Amino acid sequence: MTATPELATLTGEYNLDTAHSTIGFTARHAMVTNIKGKFLDFTGTLHLDGSDPARSTAALDVTMDSIDTGSADRDGHLKSADFFKTDEFPKMTFRSTGAESLGGDDYRITGDLTILGTTKPLTIDLEFNGAAKDPFGNERVGFEGKAEIKRSEWGLTWNAALETGGVLVSDKIKLNFDISAIKQA
Repeated sequence: MTATPELATLTGEYNLDTAHSTIGFTARHAMVTNIKGKFLDFTGTLHLDGSDPARSTAALDVTMDSIDTGSADRDGHLKSADFFKTDEFPKMTFRSTGAESLGGDDYRITGDLTILGTTKPLTIDLEFNGAAKDPFGNERVGFEGKAEIKRSEWGLTWNAALETGGVLVSDKIKLNFDISAIKQA
């Protein structure tokens, strides 16, 4: 699919604006509610090719110790050996391996997600939210993305059975990305 001339002007290198971006997740808890969390410390880069979106790339590095679910006790458990083992595996990474335009403002990026030293493929569906020059002269682009993973595929298998059936923490985790990135000069 050929990009519009407006998209061609977006071609370039971008850094994630971490103050205006969110890397988050949702997990089912006790089979009855969703717990949302996010990571407070991460860095990322994008190479956007507005003329040929398939040549676009993305890289993301997340500091696992920066997990925040709104509960210090839960965050501590998630950092422990039961889950992320943040002392041994301080980072989660994503490196894109492909990108495609799905038409309109919809894109799909595929890549390798590494958690606990295990690397598996991940597909993220993205919606392009637009581009703008901010009051400080920065050229920005914005994307919203979502994906689902089974945490067990990365060795995240801790759980507890419930008396009423089911488990305390779902295997399926929903990932969400709200990205604002600034074009580099």
